[in-house]
Amino acid sequence: MNQISISDIQRHLHKLNDFEILEIIDKKRDKIKGYFLNSKYAFFVQELVKKEEGRKNQRRSLAGSLRKYADPKKIAEEDSAWRKNIEERYSR
Repeated sequence: MNQISISDIQRHLHKLNDFEILEIIDKKRDKIKGYFLNSKYAFFVQELVKKEEGRKNQRRSLAGSLRKYADPKKIAEEDSAWRKNIEERYSR
């Protein structure tokens, strides 16, 4: 994989045409800033992004799915349940 600095991109933009994958680095901070991919890889990247978003949405929906089975009368009591449990355990 070839590397190119941010300043090289600013000075010589035409260098991006010669590569399919480039690693963009910040020479001052010695850090990788990102990657430049040729547009022919756009489909693969979009598919990866869709899969990751699907995983995130699934995690969110699983976290809230049990809430619909909860008894609304007891939800208010659940907030202070841990405090009551600790007080009972250590007050003896």
